Amino acid sequence: MENHYRYFNRDISWLSFNYRVLLEAADESLPVYERINFISIYSSNLEEFFQVRVADLRAIAKGYRVDENGTSEEEAQEIIREITQEVNRQMETRISIYENQILPLLRTSHIYFIQDKQDVSIVHLPFIRHYFINEIFPYLQPVPVKKGSIHSFLRDNCLYMAVRMTPKEEIFREQYEYYIIKLPRKKIPRFIELPSYNGNYYIMFMEDIIKMNIEIMFPGYKIDSRYCFKVSRDADILIDDVISTRNMAQDVKRKIKQRKNGAICRFVYDRKMPDDFLSFLATAFDIQSDELIPGDKHLNLEDLNKLPNPCPHLKNNNKPHPITIKKLEKEKSVFQYIAQHDLLLFYPYQSFEHFIHFLQEAIHDPFCTEIMITQYRVAENSAIISSLIAAAHNGKKVTVFVELKARFDEENNLATSEMMKAAGINIIYSIPGLKVHSKVVLILRRDKGNNLMQSYACISTGNFNEQTARIYADICLFTANNEIVSDLHTLFRLLQKEEVKPEFKQLLISQFNLVPQLKALIEHEIELARSGKEGKIILKMNALQETGMINELYRASEAGVKIDLIVRGICCLIPNQPYSKNIRITRIVDSFLEHARVWYFGNGQNPRIFIGSPDWMYRNLFKRIETVCPVNDPLLKLELEDMLNIQLKGNWKTCWVDEQLRNCPKGKNNIVNIRPQYAFYDYLKKQNEEKPV
Repeated sequence: MENHYRYFNRDISWLSFNYRVLLEAADESLPVYERINFISIYSSNLEEFFQVRVADLRAIAKGYRVDENGTSEEEAQEIIREITQEVNRQMETRISIYENQILPLLRTSHIYFIQDKQDVSIVHLPFIRHYFINEIFPYLQPVPVKKGSIHSFLRDNCLYMAVRMTPKEEIFREQYEYYIIKLPRKKIPRFIELPSYNGNYYIMFMEDIIKMNIEIMFPGYKIDSRYCFKVSRDADILIDDVISTRNMAQDVKRKIKQRKNGAICRFVYDRKMPDDFLSFLATAFDIQSDELIPGDKHLNLEDLNKLPNPCPHLKNNNKPHPITIKKLEKEKSVFQYIAQHDLLLFYPYQSFEHFIHFLQEAIHDPFCTEIMITQYRVAENSAIISSLIAAAHNGKKVTVFVELKARFDEENNLATSEMMKAAGINIIYSIPGLKVHSKVVLILRRDKGNNLMQSYACISTGNFNEQTARIYADICLFTANNEIVSDLHTLFRLLQKEEVKPEFKQLLISQFNLVPQLKALIEHEIELARSGKEGKIILKMNALQETGMINELYRASEAGVKIDLIVRGICCLIPNQPYSKNIRITRIVDSFLEHARVWYFGNGQNPRIFIGSPDWMYRNLFKRIETVCPVNDPLLKLELEDMLNIQLKGNWKTCWVDEQLRNCPKGKNNIVNIRPQYAFYDYLKKQNEEKPV
């Protein structure tokens, strides 16, 4: 029987999410530099999307790669066409927001972002000339371009300027010559502050200063035109396919180098570039027509997060400041508190320092013999890594599972793991062909007779990374529950290949019991609904793509189960269909990146609630090691239920996702306006004041 269920394409769905990010730049209630930052985030997201997803689709379309979901070459080509159309549509919106809203708003604040030669004041000409000659010119190296040029030297996501010129001598005047110049972004700031005067501030793009002075580089030539471009290369280098543990670090290093020369998946150019100029470059660098993407005059707008801000009030200075949890401050020991009560840490609303203190207590606890932790994306100059090294120096056995295949963090993870290994820490590298995405910590404590004492487990929805903990909204559970501790110990033994047939009593682990348990939980809600009782599911995650699990939700909806999805990014489930009439999709985009995974199953008004690391993507459920933990403490379950309800009731910075993938604002009103992230912060702040231990 043919499946009558339907699904959104994952890539078009992701573009819908990124468009929602872009729309924050149009929100007039935000300070202008916050709006600028959302343009930066949108642009950065889009760049990675082309490097990974579009590159993968192009490889499938050309028959170079087989898709695990069975996408054919023809289907991949059609998806690329849809992506191109949607990105071009979004580009028009981005240009409009940037040029018609952001730039005029900066001028009203006496900040002039000079982007055209005719707007340059005569007052600034000497400075611009001097800055070019003394600061920029020494780093510019023009490279001649002719048909058949080798494009392998074009670096991924670097800005280049293409210059077309003719000799000044009359006899050669009809012959165009072409050069490209790589902009020295590592040597020179992208944004140059010009001298201020009359109470006004002035900023220019580095490339505009180069354009104004380009004739200095080419004496004897008349400059015809100059335009910027960049290439995006295939960053999906299939590090996951590394199959040997013996030389895994060397294999990963080799594959990282391959990324720098990956196949070009798009050539982005200034849309004002003449057709014959563009045609010459495309021919010279062997760029296919479907790889040509028109862009704005200024590319790589992800750099806008570095735009100088001479007026601090133009940025949001009212973001929630992390709360110090009073009940922990009153305790002499974090361990003692966790021995009596499970604890949830909501960061960035609550201070991530509590997690650092948890590790530091392990360093000095005389009964702590062993620390085990997973590291997926490691922060630079990390206090966590420093704590682990200190623990090793203090005689603790420290084991760190480092996932080398965390995309774009491979080099940093390698360098950090080598530093830890030098300090005597036992490093476990990735499992070949399988990513470990779990975010877990285990503190083992033993008495003098080596008997296991009260030990502690920590399960998180996000990376143990103090940098991302400032901007990612995540949840961390600390518990002394013996079954959870035992399960986590089993997981680490599995990662060290000590356990052959692991069994888990409380934890849900992908590759083992996660998917069957999820299906059983959904089936229980279906049975409740069919018996006339309330069936209720709330699922909060970053992405929902795996069709098998979507089918389970469709079945539940058809049975009458009320389902609320809070999905930040990809959502392939289509709402408002006969088979999904009981399903609503909420999306939240605000100051912090919604990253927590929380799953609520009503269970006949005795809810079961879980937190953990996976989204409902095929890769997470079937191709990774992920860890999900039940929250058993009634008070903590109530906190999570309250958080979910606040997010669902939100009508500011929230939207519905409809059956056409539109972001439909829930709409503020004149009675109660709820901005979920700030409302939940206020909730936690009130909890902190009202319930000291």
